[in-house]
Amino acid sequence: MSIFKQITNHFNELMKKTVVAIFLGLGTFAQAQLQLPVSDYEKIEAQVIEWRHDIHQNPELSNQEFKTAAKIAAHLRSLGIEVTTGVAKTGVVGILKGDLPGKVVALRADIDALPVTERNDLPFKSTVKGTFMGEKVGVMHACGHDTHTAILMGVASVLSKHKDKIKGSVKFVFQPAEEGPPPGEEGGASLMVKEGVLENPSVDAIFGLHINSVLPVGMIGYKPLGAMAASDRFVIKVQGKQTHGSQPWGGVDPILICAKIIDGLQTIISRESDLTNEAAVITVGKITAGVRFNIIPETAEMVGTIRTLDYKMRDHIGKRMKEMVSAIATAYGGTATVEIVNGAAITYNDANLVGQMLPTLQKTAGKDQVMLMKAITGAEDFSFFQEKVPGFYFFLGGNTPGNQEAFPHHTPDFKIDDAGMLLGVKTLSEMALDYLSQ
Repeated sequence: MSIFKQITNHFNELMKKTVVAIFLGLGTFAQAQLQLPVSDYEKIEAQVIEWRHDIHQNPELSNQEFKTAAKIAAHLRSLGIEVTTGVAKTGVVGILKGDLPGKVVALRADIDALPVTERNDLPFKSTVKGTFMGEKVGVMHACGHDTHTAILMGVASVLSKHKDKIKGSVKFVFQPAEEGPPPGEEGGASLMVKEGVLENPSVDAIFGLHINSVLPVGMIGYKPLGAMAASDRFVIKVQGKQTHGSQPWGGVDPILICAKIIDGLQTIISRESDLTNEAAVITVGKITAGVRFNIIPETAEMVGTIRTLDYKMRDHIGKRMKEMVSAIATAYGGTATVEIVNGAAITYNDANLVGQMLPTLQKTAGKDQVMLMKAITGAEDFSFFQEKVPGFYFFLGGNTPGNQEAFPHHTPDFKIDDAGMLLGVKTLSEMALDYLSQ
């Protein structure tokens, strides 16, 4: 790349960030009071926590959230909200029509759990067992979807009592299978979109949140534009030639070829990807090969993930992986194929919408408690909604203030402080009201 092109690219990126900064700066002049009394939110807090504990103790895997869906649907119906069930297999959608005409805003929560065995000391810890890919597993809300579900149920409770303040409609989207449907099945946000969840009535904007085990309770984190990475799954199949483990010269070792491929793939990141632009990751998470210690097997298989925050980088990495894997295998006497399956897209927060709603975040949490974050390489299928309508996805603090030990998401020790959920109810409710009022 010429120095002129580099300068041009940096200038364009600077201008893009400047435009975003202008939007965010303009938003801060529109500070306002809560549309609903604080007492309305405080009255629902104990119920939200109770829902969360019950859902946490009774987790269900992706596309199997039958009891969770029934609980949600019964609650929405009790509020007089129009309910549709069985959306994208086990999803629930509720529509609350305000007394005044206006736009339609959607609020989304994911409802599925993970195949993780819980080992913390919570009094409401999960002891549920399930089946995942043919194996018996523990089932746990190890990513906080139980809090998301309880929070949105609380938002429905609050807003249903104030239809006179709603200019338009609020669509409550309780989405299954955010963690991905079982192999061979459809599911998640992509199937919800396919089945028309953003239509009838047509959604103008969508908001969602994710609890965060590191961010302290009371804080909100956000990022305009690319906030979370695209997630792609790859499978590499290596063909060698079987031989006795004591005579490797008699065959072609596919395990050795795997090792060379793994080493080579990392150079795509470290030597070919412009990491000053955006982060990117290639991870091999599983290798399957062989049956005995003294047999060099015929084949080997690797499965992994690609994470990108830029679509040009995503395309380049996929192209180079296919070129490199085949070439490395050939160099060592074998053959190899690569299959890349696109998963979640980039979670892309619309800059105009972020600027429009930033004052709402600041009035609910306090200006000093709202933090601009860097992008993360985790993925979210909320991105499928954002491909169709403007969306804003942000992070809610769930770590006890002063706590030095915050366990990562998707781990057996994962914990969330219940005290963080009230801010979630307040923020989503006020975002809906503010958006529809503008």
